[in-house]
Amino acid sequence: MSASRPALGRAVAAGLLLAALCSGVIASPDTMPVGAPAAAASAPAVMMTAMPDAPKAPAFVEQVRNQTSDMVITALNFLGVPYRRGGASETGFDCSGFTRQVFETSLGLALPRRADEQAKSPDLVAVKRAELQPGDLVFFNTLKRTFSHVGIYIGEGKFIHAPKPGGEVRVESMSFAYWAKRFTGARRAGAAAESPATR
Repeated sequence: MSASRPALGRAVAAGLLLAALCSGVIASPDTMPVGAPAAAASAPAVMMTAMPDAPKAPAFVEQVRNQTSDMVITALNFLGVPYRRGGASETGFDCSGFTRQVFETSLGLALPRRADEQAKSPDLVAVKRAELQPGDLVFFNTLKRTFSHVGIYIGEGKFIHAPKPGGEVRVESMSFAYWAKRFTGARRAGAAAESPATR
C-alpha cells in the first residue's frame, strides 16, 4: 500500500471489522457524510449485528464467512484512494475498477471491466435487497441507465465504492435518498452462493 494513503483510518476500520468477524459478528464503519474524505475518521464508529443462524454445513459456512470477511477487509483497505476514470489500481479507481480489483484480490475472480457487464456476468447470481450479505455487489442507476454504478455491500445497510471524479473510495448508506431511489439490483459470486470457491 502507498504510504501517502490515510493508513490509520483504514487500519482501524479493518482491525475492528476483523475482530468482530472473529467473534462471530459483522462490523461496518459508520457512514461518513457524502463529500467527506473517508480518511477523516481515524477511529470510525462500528455497529454490530449477530450473524444469522448457520446452515447445517458449518465447515462450508465458515469458509464462505472467511471469504466474505477477506473481501470486505480488502475493500476497506482502499478507503481514501482517489477516484480516477478508467482507474483499476490503488493509484486511483473508478467504480467498476474498484470492485474488479477487490473481487480478483480476495476471490481470484476476474470480473468484467464495466459495471453493466459485471451485473450480467455468468459468475454472479442475482440476490434480492432483503437478502444482501457482506461482499455482494450492489448496483445503481446514476447515469440514466440501469447498472451504471457499482459498489460492494459491507453490512448494516452500507456499501463501499469509488463514487465520482473528485471523490475517493468511501463508505455510504444505501438508505440515503440518493442511493435508495437509484438501487437497481445486487449480485453475489456464484461460488460463494453455491459451493466453496477454490482459493
